[in-house]
Amino acid sequence: MGSCSKGKGSECVRDTIKKIIAAQDEVAERDHCCDVSCERSIRDLLSPAGAGMGDTTIPFTLICKDCKPFIGSGARFANNMYQCLESPFFRAKKFVDDSKDCVKLELLIPINGGNSCSSRGKKGGVCDFLDMAPGFYETGVCITVDLDCFCGISCLSPTTPEPYPSQAPAHD
Repeated sequence: MGSCSKGKGSECVRDTIKKIIAAQDEVAERDHCCDVSCERSIRDLLSPAGAGMGDTTIPFTLICKDCKPFIGSGARFANNMYQCLESPFFRAKKFVDDSKDCVKLELLIPINGGNSCSSRGKKGGVCDFLDMAPGFYETGVCITVDLDCFCGISCLSPTTPEPYPSQAPAHD
């Protein structure tokens, strides 16, 4: 491969990836691309006969520019006390003030109970939160983020989050 200099004919990572995708598209059917992808999740959510029938949400995670998952946090007041919530899973709510960069996201909490600030595993990654969860709770806790701060997104299959329980879920 060539160097990544700005000179004519150089083949940087981006150019090579474009060529790989083009070659793969020529030899494979598009439906066999990725089993889990944002494009597939959007298609499933909108499909009247697909897996998304009746579902309302495409949960997703965001990857920061340092290649680490973004963990959103917020607090919820219930039962006369604040409860700290952290999660890498979100539901897009709306763009803020017709902005193309700032968006309001709702924190989604895996139903398995991994929702408190102290419940995260040692790695602090997405899988520490998810761990065999059958679905998500909608929390009503929203944060506003600048999309320019992220370099990646990973979508999960469409689902319909359940209402957040009045009592905090039990922890292991």
